[in-house]
This record gives sequence, C-alpha cells and structure tokens, in this order.
Amino acid sequence: MNKPANPSEFEPTPNNLEAFWMGFTPNRAFKAKPRMIAKAKDMHYYDMKGRAILDGSAGLWCTNAGHCREPIVSAIQKSAAELDFAPTFQYGHPKAFELATRLSTMAPGDLNYAFFCNSGSEAADTALKMALAYHRARGEGTRTRLIGRERGYHGVNFGGIAVGGMVANRKWFGAMLAGVDHLPHTYNRKEQAFTRGEPNWGAHLADELERLVALHDASTIAAVIVEPMAGSTGVLPPPKGYLKRLRELCTKHGILLIFDEVITGFGRLGTAFAAERFDVLPDLLTFAKGVTSGTVPMGGVLARQGIYDTFMTGPEHAIELFHGYTYSGHPMAAAAGVATMDLYRDEKLFERAAKLESKWADGAFSLREKFPMLEDIRSIGLVAAFDMKPIEGKPGLRSYKAMENAFHDHGLLLRITGDTIALSPPLIISEAQIDELFGEKLPAVLNSVVNL
Repeated sequence: MNKPANPSEFEPTPNNLEAFWMGFTPNRAFKAKPRMIAKAKDMHYYDMKGRAILDGSAGLWCTNAGHCREPIVSAIQKSAAELDFAPTFQYGHPKAFELATRLSTMAPGDLNYAFFCNSGSEAADTALKMALAYHRARGEGTRTRLIGRERGYHGVNFGGIAVGGMVANRKWFGAMLAGVDHLPHTYNRKEQAFTRGEPNWGAHLADELERLVALHDASTIAAVIVEPMAGSTGVLPPPKGYLKRLRELCTKHGILLIFDEVITGFGRLGTAFAAERFDVLPDLLTFAKGVTSGTVPMGGVLARQGIYDTFMTGPEHAIELFHGYTYSGHPMAAAAGVATMDLYRDEKLFERAAKLESKWADGAFSLREKFPMLEDIRSIGLVAAFDMKPIEGKPGLRSYKAMENAFHDHGLLLRITGDTIALSPPLIISEAQIDELFGEKLPAVLNSVVNL
C-alpha cells in the first residue's frame, strides 16, 4: 500500500481508502465504487457533494429518533465539556444512574436493573455471563449449556457467535463454539409467505425446546436466547403464540429466557420493547442501538429483580459480579441516552410508529404484484423485508447491485442480507416519505435489478 504524503488533507481516493479494513463489507468492491456519507439530518444522509440520501434503514437499525437531533447533540456537547470520562468501577456519575432509572421504568414487569456496556455484541455476552453466574450463585453450577436459534444473530463476540445461528458468522470461528445447541428457526415460506405481522403458522416450533431438554437434561441448561423478531437474518417475525410458549417452557424447566432486543427495542415494533408488544416477560433483555439513537456507542442488559437479588449476598464490600467494561455507562453515552429517552417521550415516537404500521405495511405489500421476482414480503412494526429471486449461480449479487444502485442512482440507503432487502427507517418518517419510499425509490431500485 502506498501511503499518502499528507494524511491530514483527506480527499477520498483509491489510495487513501485502503487503510480502513471495513467490517461486514466486501472491501475491494466498496473501494472500487465507494458509498461515502458526509453529513446527516433528520431522515436523510448526505454524500460528499451534498446529495440527499433517504435513510431507509435507520443507519444500522439504530437512529430511531432521526439524525443529528438537536436535543441529543446538545446533551453530548454539554457532557463532553463538563465530564469527558468517569470510571464506573467503584465510582459513579449521575447520568448513568439517571438513564438506568429511566430504562427500568420504561421496561415491562420487574426488569428493574440496567447493566451498561458499549454495543449489542457486548450486551449479548453480558447476558450470557449473567445467566451462567446466576445459576452458579444459586448452587446450580451444572447449568452451563446455552441454547440459541438457527438464523439468530447476537453480535460478533465469541458468546454471541456461539449462540447465533448465521452460518457465515460461525464457520470461521467454529473451534470456540462448544457447549451450545440451537432451536430451529421459525421461517417457512410455504406456510408463511407474504404475511403482515405475526404468521399464524409456527408456534409449535417452540416445543423443540422440550427435545433439547430431553437430550441434555434441564439441569445442564442455563439459558435460551432469541430475538423476538429476528432482524439481521432478513426480518422474521415470531409466529403467533411462539414466544409465549417458549416462556412457558423456560419457566417449567428453570431455564432463563433472554430476549435480544438490540434491534426491536425503542419503538421499532411500536412499543418500547418487543416484550411489551408480545406480552412476554424475559428474565434478561439486551439493548443497544436505539438507546442513544446511534449517536454514541452504548448497550446493556436489563435484569429482573430476582436475578439481581441473587447476586446481592456475601460481604457488602465484595464485588458481586466480576464483569464490566472500561466504558460501561460512559458519561457522553449516558447523557445521549437520557436526551434520547426525552425525545422519544416528548414526540411520542413509539406511539407514532404504531400508528404508521398499517400504512407502512400497505406500502410494502403494494409491490407484490408489480415485481414477480419478489418471492416473499414480510412486515411488522416499522420493518419490512423483500426476498428477491437469486441470480442463478450468484447468490447475493442481485441485492448487492440493488444496494449500489439505490445509493448512487436513487438517493436511498437500505440494508441487505443474502438476497433480501431490509427496511427499518427512523421513527420520524412521514407519511409522504413512506409514499416516496414505496411509490418511487424502491420500485426504481427493483427495476434496476430485474434483468440481472
């Protein structure tokens, strides 16, 4: 690699794009035809020439309140000027406690305690460690097995990969993935194709947990972790009754139920958390992304009262849980989180998402007859997925070209996984922008890849 003579004067060229090894990105293809974002405001990104790009995916499922919202920006600026960093090992600062209180008040049931980290990946690993430590603290240290689900995504740390069920994420690191098993995924196109909301078919798949209990014995199983709506695998809403049945079985066998709400939390499905929408209370609930509307990295776990209480034994000066991160509850992240909670409340964004759900679904399904190459469409809350017919012998190419064309030619940012397009806009999207998205921009994108 030829290094630029003056790195401080940055102008994107094939030469100075090379140093950044990008994650979950085909680096060579991107650097040959980059999609550079320079600014953002409300519902739009802007490229380096100032061209507006409608954000159809809330960044990476995270900018729920929209971009560069003034109350959040001001809170971050104020925090940076007043308190750049404070340790949360053996010390504290007010905003972390304020945010924890806000989250525990917002969460359903007795999910009363927030443990902070920096990402959804760290949140998943934190929840898994809590589950293992909880059983050990109760005198059931044999409960060490973790149960995930096929097609599940719980981040990229080793714990999350272990319980995750996306093959491409697992195959490179398989030697580290012992002590887990997986439930079957819940998607069956023959039974569920073109469903709005929760499909009617599939609740019985939760009963597969009984088979795993019979195989391993309940005394060896610590926790089951699932996304209420599987997001990164291509938007798979849960079948009606599935999550309730999973809760019943976990309770029956003394297994903790963990909901990964990194994507579904903070209004994406029209409620604060998906647990509320589906009326199912998990024992641990992970969050990230929307907690700061993507402005400052932050994640965490909400724990039920009984789990926290189990750890609060022994000498008061002794550490109860040997876990944490340097930046857990970082002052700027906490300040951004409090301001974000204020914005969600003041603008009633969760309720707004619920009111827009029907119009959003109408827009998504309006494309069914226009594009026969769409093999399935799924929607729930303010999320939609479009499965496109793969190009023979070139899986994933049609969606990659759709993403490229959307950005460069049609002013739209979208997410892809395999040959699926996923849309999950900021919750501030207007009805007119929904019409623009499904009536103009996405049809133009689909037309551009029909004949590939």
